[in-house]
Amino acid sequence: MKYEKNQYSESFSVCTLIIAGAFLYWGISSLIQWDGWLWWGFISTGIGTAILVSQILAITNRSKLRSVVLADFQENPEATVELVSKSTGITAKDIQAIILDLKASGQLRAKFNSKTGQVKHLLTEEKEPTPGERASYCSNCGTPITKESAQYCAYCGGKI
Repeated sequence: MKYEKNQYSESFSVCTLIIAGAFLYWGISSLIQWDGWLWWGFISTGIGTAILVSQILAITNRSKLRSVVLADFQENPEATVELVSKSTGITAKDIQAIILDLKASGQLRAKFNSKTGQVKHLLTEEKEPTPGERASYCSNCGTPITKESAQYCAYCGGKI
């Protein structure tokens, strides 16, 4: 699997799918009419197909990246985002996006230590912040940061 910088967070786009659909519609409608612009129908259909194939490949590659990061966290139960980034070669930005996706799908049930950034696996209940605790939010995922001494987010592992 070949990885490029920020490939996970920036590779797939719904707008790109819409553009591919427009090219395909334009190309196929030109081919059906068999007018004088027949050659343009082949070109725009080819462009639309190339864009669509690239988006399908981006989706499959995202799934591979998720499985690599999940396996790395399962192998090393005290990993941090930085350690996983160094061991896999995936940027910290992409790892944080992958963590959020894994947690949303229920594949990764863990929290991160707010002081060290290390993973705590298999947490089943969420602690509600008490009124006396700090109520700032993580800039990466929006989770409330409740401890004054926190240097890492307990939900996504991002640096505060």
